[in-house]
Amino acid sequence: MKRIVVQPRIRACYGHPWIYRNEIVHADEAVEPGEIVDIFTSNGVFLGRGYYNPGSKISLRILTRRYENVGKDFLVNRFKKALSLRKPLLYDSNACRVVFSEADDFPGLIVDLFDRWIVVQINTLGVERLRSLVIDALLEVFEPQGIFEKSDASSRKKEGLDVEEGWIYGTGPELLLFELNGLKFYCDTRGQKTGFYLDQRWNAKVFGQFATGKVLDAFSYTGNFGIHALACGADHVTFLDYSERALEIAKENLKLNGLSLEKAEFIQSNAFDYLKSVQGSVYYDAISLDPPSLAKSSRSLDSALRGYKELNLRAMKLLRNDGKLLSSSCTRIVTRERFEDVLSSAAKDTKTDVIFIYHGGQPPDHPVKQLVPETFYLKSYLMIVHRE
Repeated sequence: MKRIVVQPRIRACYGHPWIYRNEIVHADEAVEPGEIVDIFTSNGVFLGRGYYNPGSKISLRILTRRYENVGKDFLVNRFKKALSLRKPLLYDSNACRVVFSEADDFPGLIVDLFDRWIVVQINTLGVERLRSLVIDALLEVFEPQGIFEKSDASSRKKEGLDVEEGWIYGTGPELLLFELNGLKFYCDTRGQKTGFYLDQRWNAKVFGQFATGKVLDAFSYTGNFGIHALACGADHVTFLDYSERALEIAKENLKLNGLSLEKAEFIQSNAFDYLKSVQGSVYYDAISLDPPSLAKSSRSLDSALRGYKELNLRAMKLLRNDGKLLSSSCTRIVTRERFEDVLSSAAKDTKTDVIFIYHGGQPPDHPVKQLVPETFYLKSYLMIVHRE
């Protein structure tokens, strides 16, 4: 096995799987990009076995801390272990994220299960070189009818890879039918990310249980939060999203669950613009805010905080007294503490008293690894917005 030598006392020495280019001391000349290598510190400590990409800022990603072959059996065992953690989620659902990259000790790979189909993201050169073994292992463990690749374009670009999208095993429909929390949904293989935001499975369920009356599902995508609300008895839901396609699929998701379209309104608009334009003219009993990430790097942190402040402030103003607001942030660099500060600041500026009744985050199929803080990103709060 070829070797790469790295500096001592870096994060990888204490459990983190990433090693940056500037932390490498020496690499064997014959090492090929994407190849599996043994990793040692300059003082001779074995750190693990991982894959190497000199063209990426994160040049090494550790797959195992043992001297073991990274072959099909290794992948099968890794996938079985990940699936065993998720089994309790499959009692009222047939969908979950079964491999969550670094959180499941498999950096560069995302695997979502939607009933008989699997959607994968192969986001690094190292996993790209393991592609055939990954597919074979997925077939053995999950026996899917089809595997659809929907790899992340920005991640692959950083790794020097082309974008890949399409069926890589078997075939299936464009919209993959699955069940979540006892409800039916479509995963859109032409949609965002892997086609459905499974990380909001519990937060959407809680919102549905508390949302009554007239509801706004902002950044609705294909309707997860709003459909949970209607299924639990809400009178009416406005689905708000910039994507016409997403709203059309939301309509189909309502039909799947026998929910009347007469109880729904679909508005194609920028949520920031809509919340601003209806101030003082429309009021809701419950609002869900689930915006996309507002910042990818620390340079954009202040802008992201301002964005969250604006969204929550305007949403609070649109709520009737004692209305419910569920506000989420998937921006990794916005910590839970900073997000709570934003919510408190918005409440202060709107002269409301916010009562938090639920603190949510990632469900068990999106585990957070304590030694890898990058695996934590989702914050979600359900609150009562009270005015004297």
